[in-house]
Amino acid sequence: MTDKELRKLRRGELLEMLLEQTKENETLKNRIADLEARIDTREIIIKESGSIAEAALKLNGVFEAAQKAAEQYLENIRSKGGA
Repeated sequence: MTDKELRKLRRGELLEMLLEQTKENETLKNRIADLEARIDTREIIIKESGSIAEAALKLNGVFEAAQKAAEQYLENIRSKGGA
């Protein structure tokens, strides 16, 4: 709407337009807040996923070390029993 068209409007029409704009503004603010909350949630999930993956890799290393220790133990028992 041009300035000229706006000047021709009555006070009531201008107030009505202002109210509509205010409602739309409030709706958009709420939507932005909702989307920001959803982004935050996803960022937390992504960070936790990374932490879970790191923990799994560390556990995998622990299990490998435990397996090697068990194999060495069994090998020592076999070598002592066979001697």
